[in-house]
Amino acid sequence: MEIANTSSPGVFVLLGFSSRPSLEPILFFLVLGFYVVSVLGNGIIILVSCVEVHLHTPMYFFLANLSFLDISFTTSIVPQLLVNLWGPQKTISYGGCVVQFYISHWLGATECVLLAVMSCDRYAAICRPLHYTVIMHPRLCLSLAFVSWLGGLTTSMVGSTLTMLLPLCGNNHIDHFLCEMPLIMQLACVDTSFNEVEMYVASFIFVVLPLGLILVSYGHIAHAVLKIRSAEGRRKAFNTCSSHVAVVALFYGSIIFMYLQPAKSNSHEQGKFIALFYTVVTPMLNPLIYTLRNKDMKKGLRHLVLEKCCGFAGMWGHI
Repeated sequence: MEIANTSSPGVFVLLGFSSRPSLEPILFFLVLGFYVVSVLGNGIIILVSCVEVHLHTPMYFFLANLSFLDISFTTSIVPQLLVNLWGPQKTISYGGCVVQFYISHWLGATECVLLAVMSCDRYAAICRPLHYTVIMHPRLCLSLAFVSWLGGLTTSMVGSTLTMLLPLCGNNHIDHFLCEMPLIMQLACVDTSFNEVEMYVASFIFVVLPLGLILVSYGHIAHAVLKIRSAEGRRKAFNTCSSHVAVVALFYGSIIFMYLQPAKSNSHEQGKFIALFYTVVTPMLNPLIYTLRNKDMKKGLRHLVLEKCCGFAGMWGHI
């Protein structure tokens, strides 16, 4: 009983940015603004992708999955972060901490796989255009999405459960603004070598391998684009992939730094701001990237707002 009590503290103290109290009010309003824009932007993408018939394609099916994932991910972290930034209370319940790092681990791994699936979809669209509808049929798209979500859930259940079995021996202060697996491992009073090996293996499978698949896919895409003779054709192919490339660069640029470092790393302050960018800014930028650079999405959004929401069908027909 004594071991169970020391292994499972009632609350965790999230130190976050408490060492910089003057920065907390500024971060509160910035994070709140980013969160609202993220939820609205990703919600609009989901709505437009579902309502507009001409967007019922594999690309927008996966994009809607990505948007739902981003909303879920930020919602699992940001509300608690806002509470901690606004007031002196910096605690999170043991159960809340467990739920947070199970979900964040699940969704982070799922996004890695989902981005790789989206790159394969772009490869099929550009490199196999005549067979695209045959290759990316609805059943395959559903299966790929299901595998992405299930794979992320599986690695989260394994890694997070192993982490929860570590005895913490009364340590409950987390020098961060969120609960994550490497942070809990830092509180353990036993050797965490096995957990670190598991984390590195999972990172290789769910971070490195999907990134490799993305790079291979875009290597073939680049080769195919260079073979297109017309400048207009090359421009269309580039526009088809540029949004996804930008999202991949944002996501992997931060996640590699976050997850492929030792659990005992001392770069806490730098890691906090990278995590803040990864958890708050990137999900907000994704819908902006896909809507500002995507003609079909902008057309669908205008159609939804002007014709279906405002009833300007007649007016839109004369424009």
